[in-house]
Amino acid sequence: MSRTLIRSAILHSLKRLLWVGSFLSIGIHTTLGVPLSFPSTPYRYTVLDQDLSAALQEFGTNLNIRVNISAEVKGRIRGRMPDLPPREFLDRLTKLYDLQWYYDGLVLYVSAAKEAQTRMLVLTPIRFDAFKGALDELEISDDRYAVRPAPGNGLVLVSGPPRFIALVEQTFNGLVAEAQAQPHVAETPPRETVLILFRGSSTMVVRDGRPEASYSSDVPQPDGVGGKPELGQK
Repeated sequence: MSRTLIRSAILHSLKRLLWVGSFLSIGIHTTLGVPLSFPSTPYRYTVLDQDLSAALQEFGTNLNIRVNISAEVKGRIRGRMPDLPPREFLDRLTKLYDLQWYYDGLVLYVSAAKEAQTRMLVLTPIRFDAFKGALDELEISDDRYAVRPAPGNGLVLVSGPPRFIALVEQTFNGLVAEAQAQPHVAETPPRETVLILFRGSSTMVVRDGRPEASYSSDVPQPDGVGGKPELGQK
């Protein structure tokens, strides 16, 4: 190998090490639900011919991010990639190779666009506002992927890569389980009121304020109201 090529390779390696060192000093948040954050420093990636999956794994290694790559992600990178900020570099690969990516706070998931899934969820017994609010609060929501209510607020359409769909469904199932676990207070039937009115030899039964029956007795009773308003009470 000529001295020129050796010098070029050494300089490239030194630049890569300096860039990674400066990035690690900045650090990134990997708390669950925190959006993917990249440094503004351009990501320099020079390759003549490399497997796409290997390039994505190296991308994650250089940025100290765990990467999960679907087996459906296929292709090769040939030629030099332009120096771009890491997010733009990832989006460029996504566009060139028809990919989708989703970050859940711990792992960057990369899948082929053909693996995208669509679900129709029945919102009963929860409302869309509560469902969408939970997704936002947990920072699962992603503007690139659909979470739309159907007319009538009884259904919601969800569409996106597999990891996004899995988290949305887990959140939905959790909300449904929580709603079903809430104690249901049974309605107490109103108490029945019965009055017995004695007038001479006639007796009238008034139930819930409505006359129900009257009959005559051979034994005369004093005029007035017999007993208490509640039947059976002393």
